[in-house]
Amino acid sequence: MVLTNSISDISGIDFKEGQTLLVDKPFDWTSFDVVNKLRYSISHRFGYKKIKVGHAGTLDPRATGLLILCTGKFTKKIESFQGLPKAYVSKIKFGGTTPSYDAESEPDHLFPTDHITKDNLTMAMKSFIGESQQIPPLYSAVKIKGQPAYKLARRGKDIVLKPRPISIYKFDLLEYNLPEIETYVECSKGTYIRSLAHDLGKSLESGAYLSGLRRTKIGEYDVKDAFPLDSLVDMLK
Repeated sequence: MVLTNSISDISGIDFKEGQTLLVDKPFDWTSFDVVNKLRYSISHRFGYKKIKVGHAGTLDPRATGLLILCTGKFTKKIESFQGLPKAYVSKIKFGGTTPSYDAESEPDHLFPTDHITKDNLTMAMKSFIGESQQIPPLYSAVKIKGQPAYKLARRGKDIVLKPRPISIYKFDLLEYNLPEIETYVECSKGTYIRSLAHDLGKSLESGAYLSGLRRTKIGEYDVKDAFPLDSLVDMLK
C-alpha cells in the first residue's frame, strides 16, 4: 500500500508490517533528516522500540519535492523504487559556475551571456536528450574508497570522479528570462541535474549552475499526492 495525502487517518496502520509513504521534502532538509524525523514520530506514536525506515533516492538539501519512504518490512522494496525514472523542475542561472554546481557555494568564475539566445539555448538542450556519460559533481554523495566525495572535496582533496551512463528523456524550456531559466527534465536513475546545468553552460560557451530544484515524479508517483512533511508529522502526533 502507498500512503498518499488523500489518507486522513493513519491510526490503524501497521508501519512494522510495512508501508510506503510519499513525502514532499522541504527546503534545507537532508533526505536522512526526513527519515529520522518520521522514524521518531512513528515510534513515538505507536510505541515501537525500533522500526526500520528508509528512503528510495536522495534529494539534495536545497532541493524540494518527492521522496519515497518505506517502513518496516517494505524497506526490502526500496531498490525497486530506486531504479524508476525521475522528473524535475529546475532553475538554472547562467553567467557563472560554482564548486558545488548549485547555489550552495558562491560563484568561482564568471562568464558572458550576451551571446545566448532562446534558439541556441533550446538547440543546446536538445543535444542532451538520449544516452550519455555524465560526470557527477565533486560535491556529491558518490563514494570514493568508502568516503562521500563531498567530504573529500570540502577537505581540499584532489579527486577525480568517473563518468557514469545516464539517459535524458525530456529536457524542455519552461521559462526564459536570462540570466535564469526554468526547465522540465525527465531522466534515468543516477542523473545529477546539477551536472546537467553545469554541462549546459559549457555547451553554450558560458557558465551555469543550478539555482533551484524540485522533484515532481518518481515513476508513476507524483509529488501532488505526497504528504507535506509537517502535515504528516502532525497526523502522527
